[in-house]
Amino acid sequence: MSNRRTFIKHSSAIAGGILIHPNFSRDAKMAETELKVGLVGCGGRGTGAAVQALKANPGNRLVALGDVFEEQTKGCLQKLMNIDEIKGQVQVGSENLYVGFDAYQKVVRDVDVVLFATPPAFRPEHYEYAVAEGKHVFLEKPLACDGPGIKRILKANEVAKTKNLKVVVGLQNRYDPAHNQMVERIKKGAIGDVVSSSCYYMKGGYKLIPRSSVNSELAFQIKNYHYFTWLWAGAPGGLQIHNADIVHWVKDSYPVSAQGLGGRAWLHGPDSGDVFDHFYIEYTYPDGTKMDSQLRNINGTLAKNGVWFVGTKGTANIHDGIKNHKGKEIWKFDEEANPGNSLQIEHDQLFASIIDDKPINDTEYGAYGSLVAVMGRIAAHTGQVVTMEDALESEPFFEEDIKDWSMAPVMPDANGIYDFPRPGSKLQL
Repeated sequence: MSNRRTFIKHSSAIAGGILIHPNFSRDAKMAETELKVGLVGCGGRGTGAAVQALKANPGNRLVALGDVFEEQTKGCLQKLMNIDEIKGQVQVGSENLYVGFDAYQKVVRDVDVVLFATPPAFRPEHYEYAVAEGKHVFLEKPLACDGPGIKRILKANEVAKTKNLKVVVGLQNRYDPAHNQMVERIKKGAIGDVVSSSCYYMKGGYKLIPRSSVNSELAFQIKNYHYFTWLWAGAPGGLQIHNADIVHWVKDSYPVSAQGLGGRAWLHGPDSGDVFDHFYIEYTYPDGTKMDSQLRNINGTLAKNGVWFVGTKGTANIHDGIKNHKGKEIWKFDEEANPGNSLQIEHDQLFASIIDDKPINDTEYGAYGSLVAVMGRIAAHTGQVVTMEDALESEPFFEEDIKDWSMAPVMPDANGIYDFPRPGSKLQL
């Protein structure tokens, strides 16, 4: 396992190595190489990833689906079969619909490429197994919910690199033509030195699946994973990681510490989980500059999403473009001249890299971005300044991987209330 000194050394070594992914052309050479693809985690994001994987190469065949819920695998398969553009590539027999906590192992053994889109608590276990089996991987973000999980991801990735495995992480802004253009210009000095950045991910809440629809405590939590920190990593990991990643990319570094606040302004009562529904986190980078992060998951409130940069010469964000301090427009993304769906492009590049045997591995920046989110969440939960080292060495949410429905890491009291973090207390979640 990585220790603190190893992490700091490794983090510094890769900070300057974050590269802008080139825009990928769908017209690039794509041999009709047949690749067997499997999906683990058959919810909406997983189903979408499967569609994108099949569109990425006409030779791709979806041959296996896995989930802990049988209805998820069947529902996913039906949706995919109803999409005319790809249904000929969907070749999943009933014997390859795998259900259970070990379903991922059966999927991995059947395929060349595996897509992992479960709640992120399961990501380290799944990635370790796929790497051990020598399979190429798509990993949804975040890559873990706690520091020990990040260590597992990084350790597995060292093996992945020795095996020349191709890995793409679902931080799709890295593949987005608009973000690529903006970041390239900022790096070349379009707004001068970056003085500060502000990230927003403010949206409504999540639908609660009723307890009456499931037959165990763990099933209730997995169905409602956005309500449980151990499963989702909280909004800093589940949502804001996208916008914070753009700041890390621009600065070629990661924050060294965080402090913040948050709470539960709307969530209350039985079955409301243990997550905060709002956060404010202030991150500090090695050069002393700050990244401010605002998050909210409350219905009926202002929706705002993106990252805003302020530099010595101007400002930049995707919505308004790049302007000098007098308001003169320097750059604005031309969507008509640069078409492209970043969710599709990331899969296009993954499969192009597999077919052409070109290097691609997003795991390190995905892991460190996930760790930054862990650091910020713990800072808000505790009301203390938290460093990257603190986050990496934090306590795990569970001591052993989940193997059956009796292993829920958190439990409600007799009234259905879950203990949630209170700044100044020992519960850090």
